[in-house]
Amino acid sequence: MKDLKETLILTHSEIHQKITRMAWQILENNYDANRIVLIGVEKKGSLVAELIYNVLTTITEVSISIGSVFVDKENPTLESIKLSSIDELIDVNVVLIDDVLNSGKTLMYATLPILAQGPRKLQTAILANRDHTRFPIKADFVGISLATTLQEHIQFTKDKSSGEMSVHLI
Repeated sequence: MKDLKETLILTHSEIHQKITRMAWQILENNYDANRIVLIGVEKKGSLVAELIYNVLTTITEVSISIGSVFVDKENPTLESIKLSSIDELIDVNVVLIDDVLNSGKTLMYATLPILAQGPRKLQTAILANRDHTRFPIKADFVGISLATTLQEHIQFTKDKSSGEMSVHLI
């Protein structure tokens, strides 16, 4: 069996710095919004969305809502997509959030139920971007961009006992 080398890319404190910067960028790019809805791709994208939500609610009086979308990453189909019960998205600024942008396929599928509700603006936020996607999607807000090989993977983890988060290149 091949020996997998793991490289620490972001520590817990560095993740919080990236999240804070991303929250400010989201606010700056939505300066004219009355309401911003953050939608995290379950499960890890929802965690990143929650972190951004926590920062945004302390730095602005703009109404911030949070929700989630489930996409079966192994077999994404229109039938497998489930958008959490959030208020109407008509004419609202939406930020779709995930932990890692790999191929872009998950985000492409996740946009479908959001677009069907007619948002005013749809943007994407990614904690770690791999810089090469197979689908035509880009991240508007990025914590860190990495040029990786196709064999390498980026993994966002949160330790259940300590709550410490990290991003690793595997």
